Amino acid sequence: MTFSITARCPETGQFGIAISSSSIAVGARCPWLLPGVGAVSTQNITLPSLGPETLALMEQGLEPAEALDKVLTRNGYSQYRQITAIDHLGRTAHFSGAQTLGNHNAVSGEHCVAAGNMLADRSVIEAMVEAFEHGEGQLADRLLAAMKAAIAAGGEAGPVHSAAMIVVGELTWPIINLRVDWADENPIGQLEKLWDAYRPQVQDYIDRALAPDKSPGYGVAGDDR
Repeated sequence: MTFSITARCPETGQFGIAISSSSIAVGARCPWLLPGVGAVSTQNITLPSLGPETLALMEQGLEPAEALDKVLTRNGYSQYRQITAIDHLGRTAHFSGAQTLGNHNAVSGEHCVAAGNMLADRSVIEAMVEAFEHGEGQLADRLLAAMKAAIAAGGEAGPVHSAAMIVVGELTWPIINLRVDWADENPIGQLEKLWDAYRPQVQDYIDRALAPDKSPGYGVAGDDR
C-alpha cells in the first residue's frame, strides 16, 4: 500500500520524507518530522502517533533503534507496523512487523532509509536508496529522484493514488509541504509538477514570513511594490 524514503541532508541539516500510497491522503497520516531532531515514517497499518512519539524519544537523546523499540513495545500491535526513522546524526532504523502486507522491504543507506509494502518487487526499495545516494540537487530533488526510481522499478503491486513530500530545516515549520491527496493516476508525477512550481518560491515564502517589510512583492492583485 505504501513506499517511502526518509532522509537527511548533512550539508544543510534538513530532514525530508517523500511517500506514496494506494490509500487517500497518505501525507496526512504517515510522515512526521521535527527540525533538528529527525524524521519518521509510520506506514502499513498506520498508527500516526508512532511518529511524534518516536521523535520525542529521539529528542531526549535515544538513538532511532532504541526509540522505535520503545514505542512499538508500549503501543502494541507491532506486528502490523512498518516504520522508519533517521536522526540528526544520520543514524537510521527500520522495522517491519510480521503482518506487513505483501512483498515488503526496508533498507538503510547513507543518510537515508526507505521502506515499502505491497511492492511489485523487493528491489523497489533498493532502487530508491541507490537513487537517493546518487541523486543531485537539494534534498527535495533527491527525494523525488528516489520516488521516480521506485516507479521505474515496479512500484506497488497495484496503482498508487496519493503522494506527499515534506522537508524541514532550521525553522519550526516545514519549508516544503506538498501533497497530492488523490489522483486517479500518477500522483508522483503530479507531486513533481508541484515541486517544479514551488522550488523557485521556497525562499520567498521564508523571507515573507520572517521579514515581510523587506520581502519580494507578493505577485497578487493590488500589490504595487
